[in-house]
Amino acid sequence: MRRLLLCPPDYYGIEYEINPWMRRTRNAEPGLACVQWKALCDTLRTLGCQIDLLAPQPGLPDLVFTANAGLVIGRRFILSSFRHKERRGEEGHFERWFAEHGFEVVKLPPKLIFEGEGDGLFCGDVLFCGYRFRSDIQSHLFLTELLHNLVVSVELVDERFYHLDTCFCPLPDGSAIWFPEAFDGYGQRAIREHCASLIEVAREEAVHFACNAIVLERDIVLPDGCPGLCRLLDKAGYRTHELPMNEFIKAGGACKCLALLVPAR
Repeated sequence: MRRLLLCPPDYYGIEYEINPWMRRTRNAEPGLACVQWKALCDTLRTLGCQIDLLAPQPGLPDLVFTANAGLVIGRRFILSSFRHKERRGEEGHFERWFAEHGFEVVKLPPKLIFEGEGDGLFCGDVLFCGYRFRSDIQSHLFLTELLHNLVVSVELVDERFYHLDTCFCPLPDGSAIWFPEAFDGYGQRAIREHCASLIEVAREEAVHFACNAIVLERDIVLPDGCPGLCRLLDKAGYRTHELPMNEFIKAGGACKCLALLVPAR
């Protein structure tokens, strides 16, 4: 049983601009966003996931992107520290939910910026951490000392791919889906060195958030409109489940951004 934390999009919308995708002149359609979010929930439940819900809050339109809440390691929850003031109000709600559900909440030292699963993803035993646009590389040293784990820092160089989970998606066998142009040269070499193999996403599908996928063993839930990646995944023995995500792409997110993996008890 996979357990995921999601937040209904009751207050979701484009109320500010903190990444290149967001334009207040191109707001999301609330009704359609709800339909797309519900389809994601239904698909995840059909695939055997337990869905926990965080209560939406007025004035926090991006609370729906629960992957940014923090990083869950066993029964510890490392709470995100957001770069932009527009999102800092989310931190207390995430902290409260995890504390109420029996997790030890760990906070970053003051002035360290780290945005959870948005910028921290395990591929095998290696924790890849993105930095530059949303998270600071200094936070990676704190994670290394806290987790006693190999942390590989990779710099993001294209502001459209401001979080690691927009351009990198680990797979269960130690391989990964990625868009190499989103990384600097060192980051590309580090990923190639530490991943068993890599599935490269074409540019036209990368900007449709092809890498922002939820991986459930052999099932992969991803935005529709990525036929090239789906063919590669099907050939590799995965089952792909495509869903319309355009209302959330308007804010710079898709399937993975909308779900945080929470270990089942």
